[in-house]
Amino acid sequence: MLGIGTVAKKIFGTPNDRKIKATRPLIEQINALEPEFEALTDDGLIEKTQEFKKRVADGESIDALLPEAFANCREAARRALGLRAFDVQLMGGIFLHQGNISEMKTGEGKTLVATLPSYLNALSGKGVHVVTVNDYLAKRDAEWMGKVFTALGMTTGVVYPQQPESEKQGAYAADVTYATNNELGFDYLRDNMKANLEEMSQRGHNFAVVDEVDSILIDEARTPLIISGPAQDRSDLYVAIDKLIPRLKDEHYKIEEKTRSVTFTDEGNDFLENLLQFEGILPKEQSLYDPESTTIVHHVNQGLRAHKIFSKDKDYIVRDNEVVLIDEFTGRMMAGRRLSEGLHQAIEAKEGCQIQPENVTMAQVTFQNYFRLYNKLAGMTGTASTEAEEFSEIYGLGVVEVPTNMPIARVDRDDAVYRNAEDKFKAVIDSIQKAHEKGQPILVGTTSIEKSEMLSQLLTDAKVKHNVLNARQHEKEAQIVADAGKLNAVTIATNMAGRGTDIQLGGNVEMKVLEALTADPEADPEALRARIEAEHADEKQKVLEAGGLFVLATERHESRRIDNQLRGRSGRQGDPGKSAFFLSLDDDLMRIFGSERLEKVLSGLGMKEGEAIIHPWVNKSLERAQAKVEGRNFDIRKQLLKFDDVMNEQRKVIFKQRLDIMRASDLSGIVRDMRNEVIDDLVDAHMPPKTYADQWDMEGLKTAIAEQLNLDLPVLEWADEEGVDDEDIAERLETAADEMMAQKASQFGPENMRMIEKQILLQTIDGKWREHLLTLEHLRSVVGFRGYAQRDPLNEYKNEAFQLFETMLDSLRQDVSQKLGQIRPMTEEEQQAMLAQVEEQRAEMEQATAQAMADETPANAAAGFVESDPTTWGNPGRNETCPCGSGKKFKHCHGRLA
Repeated sequence: MLGIGTVAKKIFGTPNDRKIKATRPLIEQINALEPEFEALTDDGLIEKTQEFKKRVADGESIDALLPEAFANCREAARRALGLRAFDVQLMGGIFLHQGNISEMKTGEGKTLVATLPSYLNALSGKGVHVVTVNDYLAKRDAEWMGKVFTALGMTTGVVYPQQPESEKQGAYAADVTYATNNELGFDYLRDNMKANLEEMSQRGHNFAVVDEVDSILIDEARTPLIISGPAQDRSDLYVAIDKLIPRLKDEHYKIEEKTRSVTFTDEGNDFLENLLQFEGILPKEQSLYDPESTTIVHHVNQGLRAHKIFSKDKDYIVRDNEVVLIDEFTGRMMAGRRLSEGLHQAIEAKEGCQIQPENVTMAQVTFQNYFRLYNKLAGMTGTASTEAEEFSEIYGLGVVEVPTNMPIARVDRDDAVYRNAEDKFKAVIDSIQKAHEKGQPILVGTTSIEKSEMLSQLLTDAKVKHNVLNARQHEKEAQIVADAGKLNAVTIATNMAGRGTDIQLGGNVEMKVLEALTADPEADPEALRARIEAEHADEKQKVLEAGGLFVLATERHESRRIDNQLRGRSGRQGDPGKSAFFLSLDDDLMRIFGSERLEKVLSGLGMKEGEAIIHPWVNKSLERAQAKVEGRNFDIRKQLLKFDDVMNEQRKVIFKQRLDIMRASDLSGIVRDMRNEVIDDLVDAHMPPKTYADQWDMEGLKTAIAEQLNLDLPVLEWADEEGVDDEDIAERLETAADEMMAQKASQFGPENMRMIEKQILLQTIDGKWREHLLTLEHLRSVVGFRGYAQRDPLNEYKNEAFQLFETMLDSLRQDVSQKLGQIRPMTEEEQQAMLAQVEEQRAEMEQATAQAMADETPANAAAGFVESDPTTWGNPGRNETCPCGSGKKFKHCHGRLA
């Protein structure tokens, strides 16, 4: 008997079916308009854009313009790229415009889909951000889809790292801006550290379309974006502690792989205390349990984590004597990203790299709170439904599964579970060889660089030609993926198979068309496409006969989405294909998260050497394990967000205050209010309300006024006058302070005075905010212990953070008033003395630089070699000895700079 829910679905359809059905009338309207827009000239398409912009400016809603705007955009894409959007692509675009996540399978053309809502929403003139996962895709998509926007009379910009400020401002001023999530977040923070409005890059947060939305809004949401400055150098301490870690034994610590944490046992603490005292790191009379030992204990813990939790070629790689992190979800290098709280330095010590100084946070934001700044947010991905609850709860985004243009013909085999890793990899190699012999292209998924390189060696030994795609081959990514669908191709990838570049059977037609169009911009796109498609037709037919792309995964990931992304590379646009997962009981997921019941079942079946267990029950059990991990990760992100929300409210107040200050032409009123509040606080402190005159501390008030406002006033005499109270004193102090500031304004000139007030306000706010962030970090690290006292750590954090913020604002008012009270114009003698000092420092610097260069140039340098003049270095080959005489190869010495 069918359940009520099943019957309801059969009659009314699923909620997803109903959403799709609701778009049909809009798609019919767009299709009905197609002949009208086909008849327009190229200039006619641009004129339509101008017409739409005017209608929006006159008050018409962009929703009402959707059918016409989509029809215009589809026609522009057909002419500029030779691509005509399918009905399902229009559907995906409609859902994006409505502020949803469009879940579209791989190969359904998401890059083109993004142009439709981007064009429509850019008509308001407020800008649209299209967010990609890496800089290559941002530049590629901006250049590729920029042709569509140009055909529509709109501008396209791209934001990338180390971009010149003027160029960056131009990119943000464009109608549609392509950028990575990192650059957008960092630019937001940088903008809120600028001193002038003209220097700011972003012009608001109107509408964002996030590509690979699951990767950006979920996988990366646990790591906040931080702009930091250098703090105290403790590199000697890291090195000293790193030497001690290998001396620890297994009984000295416990490793918790699920939470990626390590803790010392009592025995370990005693051993460590003796060891640290013997090495002179910990004073003899000091215990590890003393409050003074907190820093040393923290560094030892981080050193242990670096050795026992973080693995080279899995969590990071060492490149050019630098530790570069690897994104666990995509396998990509995260250049410039560093682990906080000294953990990165501990890994650098472990690997013998140069230890970069620790940093102090100057500004920070999580991706969750950055993307919630947008008035409207939308996203695209091939895999979002497993995280639908998180998207809804955190971002208010619905997930809609958009049907594929062609039915999926891929065959997904049940997981094969082997007894150990050795048996598994034998079966993997055997399966690859069988598929390779018939010419079937194979995409092999691994979970780390180490495993991809180990598998690569096994394939080399088996004489199977292949490509390896991991963080080391990051630059070649697009080309390797574009070739992965060719006949006989074998490609090994670490959790990033094909992101942003389609794997097409017989080779990637789009890449070929793009390359040809770049080489010959005047060529007819449709004729070019026809020629390239004809060349590929023969090879594609052979690949189809071989069974299409075979996706072979060597391990299950913690997240089902990552597995689905890999599986989804096969069977695009109705192509045949096959996917299979090869697992072993040694795999991390099976070992750490697999249920004990699964292990008992597998053991009870009496697995023989080389034999695999293949059963749908195994799949279900593994999916339950993955769902458990996903749930735990969601809780971690939710908790992070709750704590960050506290800081976010304060961040909004501070950033808004900075913006108001930068926009204001005259801040004398704000400065006066601050000064008056400081005076009121001082009077209240020294002349408490409802007290007698003999209880007042007038000496203290006189001293405080002199320190805080630089005013020497007869406060003691005022207090002796008949009938004088605290309000009279406060009024006189305010009048005296106003007169002093008016006098300063006349000395500096009103315009200069306004500029000084603005700079002092901004500098003081920034300094106080940095101190506040550090205090909140420390509060966050200790507040968890309040749970032992049956108090909710989050509530404790909220209350204390609020009190700290109030204290910071009080301190801000005092500092601004004090600095403005102490400024005065420099005398001519002082100006001359300062200029002389600057000139002397410059001369010393030049002399020191010249000496350093002379010292650095070895005695055995080539004749005529001058460190500062590359023209004197000759023209050595990359692998020849460097002419400076260092003995190193040129590419590792001065060739790195050349």
